[in-house]
Amino acid sequence: MQPFNIRELTRTDTEALLAFEVRNRDWFESHIDARDPAFYSLSGVAKHIEDYLADFEMGAWHPLVIEDANRKIVGRANLKSIDSTLSSAEVGYRIDQQFCGQGLATLALRHLIEQARERWKLKQLAAYIFKENVGSRKVVERCGFLPHAHSPGGEDVEAECRFILSI
Repeated sequence: MQPFNIRELTRTDTEALLAFEVRNRDWFESHIDARDPAFYSLSGVAKHIEDYLADFEMGAWHPLVIEDANRKIVGRANLKSIDSTLSSAEVGYRIDQQFCGQGLATLALRHLIEQARERWKLKQLAAYIFKENVGSRKVVERCGFLPHAHSPGGEDVEAECRFILSI
């Protein structure tokens, strides 16, 4: 596998992040919920970045980008809904379609697990995956996540599977 760099999202990522999202829009929307069309502009992505960085400063999110050797964004990975009281968070990632099947999603998820354990001192991570997304299911299982029923009384979405990792 070629070298990749995983780093925190910055305000200077607007153009590169927009290019990544536009390039992969159809691919992503075939696996996850579609973004609002207003997102797909420089101002939309700039606002998205500002929102994520504000949540990062509050300790609720940890947004990361994945770059190839040419510093082109080829993926994203996030710890989201970080709850220091419960020592838990959700994980999320999206990988450029051209880089799928090369182990990049596994690399990104392992990085999230490390950040959750070392930086945020979390004890549990959750991943929510659409049932049709077999590739993501394999990634989370490879990283030690186990299928878990939705909590009673919670929003049990028929199309999603929940996976939990105790760290």
